[in-house]
Amino acid sequence: MNIRFDEENRLFVIDTENTSYVIGVLGEEGFLGHLYYGDKIEFEDASYLYKLPQNLNVPEPLMRDRSSFLDCYPFEYTSNNVGDYRKSGIEITDDNGHTSLQLCYESHEIYKGKKKLEGLPATFGEDTGTMSLDIVLKDSVVGLKAILTYSIFEGLDTVIRSVRLINESDKNIFIDKVMSMTMDMDQEDYKLLTLHGSWARERMMDFRDIGYGDTSIESFRGESSHQFQPFMALVQNGDSQDTGKVYGFSFVYSGNFEAGVCKSQFNSIRMYMGIGSKNFRWKLKKGESFQAPEVVLTYSSEGLGKMTRTLHDLYRSHLIRSKYKDMERPILINNWEATYFDFDSDKLLAIAKEAKNSGIEMLVMDDGWFGQRNDDNSSLGDWFVNEDKLKGGLKKLVDDVNAIGMKFGIWMEPEMVSPVSKLYEEHPDWAIQVPGREPCRSRNQYVLDLTRKEVRDYIYGRIKDILTSANIEYVKWDMNRQLCDLGSLGLAADTQGELSHRYMLAVYELQERLVTDFPDLLLENCSGGGARFDAGMLYYSPQIWCSDDTDAIERLKIQEGTSLIFPLSTMGAHVSDCPNHTVGRTTPFKTRGDVALAGTFGYELDITKIPSSDREDIPRQVAVYHKYNHLVRGGDYYRLSSYQRNHEMDAYMVVSKDKKEALITYVKVVASPNPARKILKVPYLSKDAIYQIEGSDIKVKGSTLERVGIVLPSLNGDYQSELIHLVAID
Repeated sequence: MNIRFDEENRLFVIDTENTSYVIGVLGEEGFLGHLYYGDKIEFEDASYLYKLPQNLNVPEPLMRDRSSFLDCYPFEYTSNNVGDYRKSGIEITDDNGHTSLQLCYESHEIYKGKKKLEGLPATFGEDTGTMSLDIVLKDSVVGLKAILTYSIFEGLDTVIRSVRLINESDKNIFIDKVMSMTMDMDQEDYKLLTLHGSWARERMMDFRDIGYGDTSIESFRGESSHQFQPFMALVQNGDSQDTGKVYGFSFVYSGNFEAGVCKSQFNSIRMYMGIGSKNFRWKLKKGESFQAPEVVLTYSSEGLGKMTRTLHDLYRSHLIRSKYKDMERPILINNWEATYFDFDSDKLLAIAKEAKNSGIEMLVMDDGWFGQRNDDNSSLGDWFVNEDKLKGGLKKLVDDVNAIGMKFGIWMEPEMVSPVSKLYEEHPDWAIQVPGREPCRSRNQYVLDLTRKEVRDYIYGRIKDILTSANIEYVKWDMNRQLCDLGSLGLAADTQGELSHRYMLAVYELQERLVTDFPDLLLENCSGGGARFDAGMLYYSPQIWCSDDTDAIERLKIQEGTSLIFPLSTMGAHVSDCPNHTVGRTTPFKTRGDVALAGTFGYELDITKIPSSDREDIPRQVAVYHKYNHLVRGGDYYRLSSYQRNHEMDAYMVVSKDKKEALITYVKVVASPNPARKILKVPYLSKDAIYQIEGSDIKVKGSTLERVGIVLPSLNGDYQSELIHLVAID
């Protein structure tokens, strides 16, 4: 790991363990160019990269073909309206209404450690294992300075990029668009991999050809969204797990975003990722700065699998801060699908008692405990306990649950307000709205204008009062609708374009206050299921509810897409009742447990009403969770077979870092008549070690498992599963 500057050739070389990232400064004006990102090269060889683009002679300031140069030069960060007609990385409007901007090199600084991004989630590291580079660019005509920051961590093939803008002029500058990164490179038969979806079917893998022009994804819903994950990858060998080049890009942000690839007439491609520019405009006053969120870049020459494991290690070591990140999480039972709004203290305590007998460790009370919340038509914002339901109050219920030997958790939706609520009746102006226009409802609720300090302080005050009133050890923070009717009565006319980003900063501020005031709290984020399953939220909560669809078979696809980027320990996954409440499918109780094991693990059902055979199997599932969670939480993840691709079976594996232990989860989704035996090849283990398959006398060398594989068990019927535990023996 190192960052160096070749002063003679004006080259920056950023080396991780296996990759190099090379940036060059060309000409008197200081055009910053992207020269190389890929497998590690020698520092001394980097200077020859200048000689590769033969048609890119450095222009004189007033040369007659300047725009031809600018329109094909491989920029590291792209300006606007000065001759480069490709997708821009930044767009501004100055005080005269002009939009031209040419950012050129001014200076740089290389240093140990990594600076915080004020008000934003971001990766972090100690000085001893972290290095950073700040490259300062400036347009002296406009008076705008851009600081490009690059950070690397010991042992990880990642480069973290972000941008900070500073107005050094005497006038206002309006930022109309700011990407956190752009990068130009040659097309080498890459396809674009993105994750799409909707409510209850989040993060489905999609491979697309990169045609001429723009191929992109975006969200302008005020959240990272069910529809697209703020992630993309360039891949050479399709969904190969261990061959081909892969460039991965993950945005550490939870609001509006855009990302994509633009292919030019010269077959070069430009990647970009940043805050969504639709409905965005930021007024940057004299002396003020604007910090854009950061993007994680990773390169793999060993297919998607290496990219995945690199991202998992990065997020576990340098993004998640919670004390729970390396701990076994309590097995919880949530009453949502068990009771919905129809519950009282007696019903909750009955669930808690039966759950305790089965080894479950926490009761989570979901929606319906506050105001007059007997359905989803009222009371959001009225965060006061409904004592008709909770007889004797919240503290009595929590004390009674604790007396049973169970922890207690609670659901809240702090960002919302119901039109039928005391809060909205007293403060209708606290909702996001355009004056004179009836606000758009979704789930019969409005969004609170958290950009206003008085609103944030009131909401946080209610959260804090609730959490200090009783021994509450877990919070599920939900957000069940998107933003629209973008208007704030607290913002001036020329700053209304700041609303969506300021809203996201406000959410981050609230959650920062929460985890600071309650450091022992286990926080789980949620947004109508998985609409905010992103790297930004992991900075505040070590786990996120993966999807409202808890069907085990649908979860195979959802959890495959999610685990492409995020560690298994971050995925909220529960065993629910059947027929499943979302798709109506009935799956074996064992399969539901095996699939939920690849996540935080819990239950979403009325344990007092499920079949006795299912209830009697819970202690076994609980024991399995305790036995294998260290692997799920900290092991390396390998995809062995994909139901999303073959439509028949699914298989994945987690391997301990020392490769002495592995757990394979195999799910036969669709049965077939008179089937041939199925053999699953198991690479990625120690080739020289001997592994025993638990529960059998089979002992196999790692190299044989890779070349020949194991015969999968013959399972009768659809939706069957098996856990296969391999242990290295002396």
